[in-house]
Amino acid sequence: MRPALLNTVLDKEFIGAQDGSHTPVMLWGPPGVGKSDLIAQIGNRQQVSVIDIRLSQMEPSDLRGIPFRDDDSGNVEWAIPSMLPNIEKHGEKGILFLDEITSAVPSVSAAAYQLILDRRLGEYEVPDGWAIFAAGNRQGDRGVTYTMPSPLANRFSHYEVDVNLDDWVAWAYKNDISEKIIAFLRFRPELLFDFDPAHNPVAFPSPRSWQFANNALIKFSDSPQVLLGTLQACVGPAAGVELKAFIDSMDQMPDLDAILTGEDVKAPKEIDLQYAVASALVGRAIKSKDAGNSAEVFGHILNYAKAFRQKEMGVMLVSDMLRAVGDELFSVPEFSQWASSIGDIMLYD
Repeated sequence: MRPALLNTVLDKEFIGAQDGSHTPVMLWGPPGVGKSDLIAQIGNRQQVSVIDIRLSQMEPSDLRGIPFRDDDSGNVEWAIPSMLPNIEKHGEKGILFLDEITSAVPSVSAAAYQLILDRRLGEYEVPDGWAIFAAGNRQGDRGVTYTMPSPLANRFSHYEVDVNLDDWVAWAYKNDISEKIIAFLRFRPELLFDFDPAHNPVAFPSPRSWQFANNALIKFSDSPQVLLGTLQACVGPAAGVELKAFIDSMDQMPDLDAILTGEDVKAPKEIDLQYAVASALVGRAIKSKDAGNSAEVFGHILNYAKAFRQKEMGVMLVSDMLRAVGDELFSVPEFSQWASSIGDIMLYD
């Protein structure tokens, strides 16, 4: 399932923990596709704590607690681990995230059975209002994985995390990913995720590693002698070379400031530069919201969207801008004019 739809599922399941309809959710997927980040986004949206427990790094006693003798009663009690949700410490609502669950040894998985389904471990109970989510790699992903036991699997609803470029682009604009990387992946969408477990590469393109490449651009753009090597270290040799060549070609981009003032600027003929211009203009549209001149900027960008020879390029530009700036784009007079100009390629029910 694509991330945008999974966000809806996870939001509903979080809300379900408040009314007793919650079902624990298991997210499956290869490394680097953003499983953990999806859970973090839910916490940010709902403004609640996310307790991230890496089961692969635990012993059974880490979950169950350690027994001790009560001096007053003489009975053996269990010390509840402080990492488990506690209303006084963590709040009445939140997310208990069991990450790397398929990498946990079977004895740890067994300790998690009761926690996941019954929401308790011995005397401990997960507070009402806390949702339980988990994530892990599949066995074919060349990670350290164990087959999920049937009793544990039956305690979850299961979702496969798909990679979707439109969803990633929307996330990238919100998280200040370089427009150069966004444009490159619009140009080479198959490189958003390119992992072959048969070859077991150490560096490969993934949503996670493109974020690393963005950090490399920030740190090493003023050091051209090492920039290529740092990009390759993040996304692999081939993708790193392609990205560097794409960035170098952006020196030939048209004047963006002229476009945003309404001057008549021709769209570039080169397809890679068209992607670069489109991504850069979406970035300018986002920045204009803070500058207070968004309507004017939106209008000039919508007018320029009609300049592309391939109308589909203009559709991509406006679609990305709509996801980034919201429905206020519809109120700009130039939007209806642009929509009329591409009516011949749109499909209607």
